Amino acid sequence: MPDTLRRNIARLTARRRCRIQQGMTIFRPIRAALSVTWDALAHMSRDDGFVLASHVALSSLLALFPFLIFIAALTGFFGMENMADRIAALLFDAWPEKVAGPISQEIRVVLTEPRGDALTFGIVVALWFASNGVEALRVALNRAYQARETRGYARLRLQSIALIVVGTVILVVFAVLIVLAPLVWTAVVAYAPIVEEFTAQLNLSRYLIATLLTGGGLVAVHALLPAGRRRLGEILPGVVVTLVLWLVSGAAFGAYLASFANYVSTYAGLAGAMTALVFLYLVAICFVFGGELNAAIMRARRSPRATG
Repeated sequence: MPDTLRRNIARLTARRRCRIQQGMTIFRPIRAALSVTWDALAHMSRDDGFVLASHVALSSLLALFPFLIFIAALTGFFGMENMADRIAALLFDAWPEKVAGPISQEIRVVLTEPRGDALTFGIVVALWFASNGVEALRVALNRAYQARETRGYARLRLQSIALIVVGTVILVVFAVLIVLAPLVWTAVVAYAPIVEEFTAQLNLSRYLIATLLTGGGLVAVHALLPAGRRRLGEILPGVVVTLVLWLVSGAAFGAYLASFANYVSTYAGLAGAMTALVFLYLVAICFVFGGELNAAIMRARRSPRATG
């Protein structure tokens, strides 16, 4: 074979090999993402993640009313009338309308009931039961991260109660800002009408702030509740995926309720509670999967193939 032909064949072979390698490089992140996702789903099934999601959903529903009762008592103690009702509306704003409607009606009845036990034994009990929802999240994340809990029961329970109190304060502050923002903006527009065209951007920023608060809460939950320590970079992927899945599952479940489901014919008077429980179960599945995804990413980074 002539040397020229041999060199041409070698050159073509090298180019083809280079193209194959480039193609493999392009698809490598996709294959890695699929591999990590499959690993997260496999461990979620192995760790009883779907069962734990039902535990989280039921505990969250049972903790919802005590949590709002505590908010009502706290805001009433400081003379902030109707603030608990605004906070409840803020919490349910992200829920599908057919899910939030029946539950919000019952919550409005609870919040408008006069209470003489503000910040006394009854509210302490409500705060205790509200912290059970936090403990359910802790159990799910410890299982996802395969973390062995070594902290004492009293410390864990006090941490859960502290998170409830801090979360309440943040919600109250955010609700006050939502109430005051339109008033302040109206005064600004009256003084400088040229800024009125930015009203749409202001409304968008409120949703952005709500998303950031939710994301910040998820980061705090992943960082503080499970045993062990994790860096922010190890937490963020699961938090982002959880937020995206919440948006998608909420929209899909809302469309399903509007088009197909008829829980009234199945559960009669319990339709509202069962609808909320199914929705919370979907939310809990997304939450548990976020923890499993973080754990799968950390396993992939520690594996020899990932470092090689």
